[in-house]
Amino acid sequence: MQPTPYSMDQTQLQTRVNEFVRGVYNWMTIGLVLTGIVAYFVTASDQALRFVYQARWLFFIGELALVFIISARIQKIQASSATIMFVVYSALNGATLSLILAMFTGQTIVSTFFICAASFLALSIFGWTTKKDLTGFGSFMFMGLVGILIASVVNIFIGSYGMQMIISYIGVLVFAGLTAYDTQQIKAMALSQPVGLDASVVRKGSIIGALKLYLDFILMFQYLLVILGGNRR
Repeated sequence: MQPTPYSMDQTQLQTRVNEFVRGVYNWMTIGLVLTGIVAYFVTASDQALRFVYQARWLFFIGELALVFIISARIQKIQASSATIMFVVYSALNGATLSLILAMFTGQTIVSTFFICAASFLALSIFGWTTKKDLTGFGSFMFMGLVGILIASVVNIFIGSYGMQMIISYIGVLVFAGLTAYDTQQIKAMALSQPVGLDASVVRKGSIIGALKLYLDFILMFQYLLVILGGNRR
């Protein structure tokens, strides 16, 4: 029996969604692996760790610049450029993350990573499968993110451990919510792409989706590490 046009459309749709989502999670995984490798080698070297600490503001500024360029100019830059910037960002973030990881034992880091990974997976599944529109929820989480950034800047000058713990608990909740929201948005992006879309456009969509989920994972991991990291070096 010849397939009906409807079944052919459904097959094309599913193929397109699968390819896009696979690209998003593949690039996210590449970013996380690269971050982990760089963080490991920097943490293992006192000289490298000292250099990153001394130049930490340059690293932070570089990371912020790359995130801004990828997010704001993704439609104008080449797919290859977006890919290179994502890879460079992941490496820079690994270097700065080493400053945090150096304060905790390996056991704490590993256990926190698996807790974060399990939570991230559950939240992604929820964001993908839920029928509820999370747009309003995402806007609320973004407001929470702005509040966290302001509180974190203030706490740099105050240096309050209690405030840091409060920020960390709120941060986990905010990025847990953003994980579900961003996953739903990535699903919507996949469904909205027309058949036969240029491969470079698909690649750029995968990169921006991977960047969002990467940030959700890394920041949730950092806040969980502060909360669960009783075993410091």
